[in-house]
Amino acid sequence: MHHHAHDVHHFEMGAWLMWLAYLVSVIGSFVGLAAARRSLTARTEGQRQGWLAMSAVAIGGVAIWLMHFIAMLGFAVPGVPLRYDMTWTAGSAILAIVAVYIGLNVVGTSIVPARLLAGGLITGLAVNAMHYAGMSAIRFQGEIRYDARLVVLSILIAVVAATVALLFTVILDSPVLRLLGGLIMGVAVVGMHYTGMAAVSVTVDQTFASPDGVEVFSFLFPVFVLGLLGLAVPITILLISDPDQQVPAVAR
Repeated sequence: MHHHAHDVHHFEMGAWLMWLAYLVSVIGSFVGLAAARRSLTARTEGQRQGWLAMSAVAIGGVAIWLMHFIAMLGFAVPGVPLRYDMTWTAGSAILAIVAVYIGLNVVGTSIVPARLLAGGLITGLAVNAMHYAGMSAIRFQGEIRYDARLVVLSILIAVVAATVALLFTVILDSPVLRLLGGLIMGVAVVGMHYTGMAAVSVTVDQTFASPDGVEVFSFLFPVFVLGLLGLAVPITILLISDPDQQVPAVAR
């Protein structure tokens, strides 16, 4: 019998990593929600899509994707080297950004409950799709299995919390509630992540080929720099653009 169930460590580097992942997720969510909010008062469709694109990068790229790989630094299967397939790793980032962008466009500028729920559903599913695509990037001598009930729970957490975060952004325009929205979105992403990770069981099979791919540490530094840019650009534009760019009454 070559393969056997194996211990999985989720906090190999300590629990502080979970808090760092949460912090990154909250900041990305807060910046993204602020940009999404600003899209509501944009003068042109081009400006609106610009805000939504920045929002999608901050939420999808930083709050969801970067958070995932920070949290994954703590993931280890003792005695088994883990590698990451770069195609899946990059693909999961694009998936998250595009899906969030679609979700934000579905919400649009209307406060129609159906559109808000649809947007929350799409955004929540974006969190999940990214997570499981990111998990597909892992290469090691063995297989990952998932507990279906915990996977379903992880989907519910993400969808509910993403919907609440969008609700706070679109309907209630106060910085305090937007910060709360960011905190909740962070809970959505991180709660979903660790629920999804609790679903994981690993069987190690020494007959599998040695893993191809890259160690997580080797790509995380450039990713961090990209993440900082993904936040710095919308923050800068949020700061220098006029917050009350209301459309004149005549143009309405």
